Amino acid sequence: MSKTEFTSEGLAGLKATLQQHVTSGFTPGLVALVSRGGETKVTVLGSKAVAGPPIARDTVFRIASMTKLVTAAAVMMLIEEGKLRLDESVDRLLPELANRRVLKRIDGPLTDTVPANRAITVEDLLTFRLGWGIQFDPNLPISKAITDLGICGFGMPNPEQPFGPDEWMRRLGALPLMAQPGQQWLYTTGSDVQGVLVARAARQPFDAFIRERITEPLGMKDTGFFVPAEKLDRLCTAYMPNAGKLELFDDPAHSRYAHPPQFPEGDSGLCSTVDDLAAFARMLLSGGGRLLSSASVKAMTTNHLSVEQAKGGEEILCKGHGWGYGMSVLAWPSGDGLRPGAFGWSGGFGT
Repeated sequence: MSKTEFTSEGLAGLKATLQQHVTSGFTPGLVALVSRGGETKVTVLGSKAVAGPPIARDTVFRIASMTKLVTAAAVMMLIEEGKLRLDESVDRLLPELANRRVLKRIDGPLTDTVPANRAITVEDLLTFRLGWGIQFDPNLPISKAITDLGICGFGMPNPEQPFGPDEWMRRLGALPLMAQPGQQWLYTTGSDVQGVLVARAARQPFDAFIRERITEPLGMKDTGFFVPAEKLDRLCTAYMPNAGKLELFDDPAHSRYAHPPQFPEGDSGLCSTVDDLAAFARMLLSGGGRLLSSASVKAMTTNHLSVEQAKGGEEILCKGHGWGYGMSVLAWPSGDGLRPGAFGWSGGFGT
């Protein structure tokens, strides 16, 4: 037997483990894909919704934060084309972020600030060290200001945000930074800023760039920022856990993902299938294929955080994980069984 072939015992063990999650009610159903050495195996279990129809290999999922990998790839493509530089200030294309002020204390008033030590760079966006990100205390003055502004990028996906990228940037620019540029790893907002940056650097809408430059060339035919009418019957129901039960988030019959969004969220907006995601993963594992250089893929899949920065983000990153561009990278011992250098990311709806 070749070292690259799967064993029947290994596949049976995988299926049994996955079945436990369906049987327990943790998820109504799932689709799992493993691929190695040119061999691919797919496991399909359960239903598309609680008491719903069977799930299928081509079921469409809201992949939420797995969008971040695709967004980072778009940025790297533009860097290779000379339209962006890692070390350049974002002010050239994102003037809304020039002349930043920074909160003296995360729990302080929005007027109690100091000047930023330096400008935000493109690499700051990629490494989530731009100075903005999720805060779990809704009572912080900065958290209340974000809620009042009605902008996504600091929490759950919102495909129904009622305004586009320019207005989103204007509102974001009204906020002080939560930390000095380059200082802390703060989750998710950087990917939404990356999406606006890509659109302005490429001079085309972000969702169009993703479609024309990434998903279509890779054959990711079911991946996009909304699900067209002819595919809605393949979209699964989305739930969020609440007190040990599944709480409805989005129903395909009345889906928030049934129409193109005004603001395609670079941190969380894509829907996709297991085979489409496998195509993207193969591109990274092959060193970039026709989309990216091997140097770009290496930069994306290398940890860029210090021990202190990773420790500060451990509630989200988990122990031992740093951050590359758009994904986590196992950089230190973690106890989760992964090998050093393992990379990837997950989505909040269970992908």
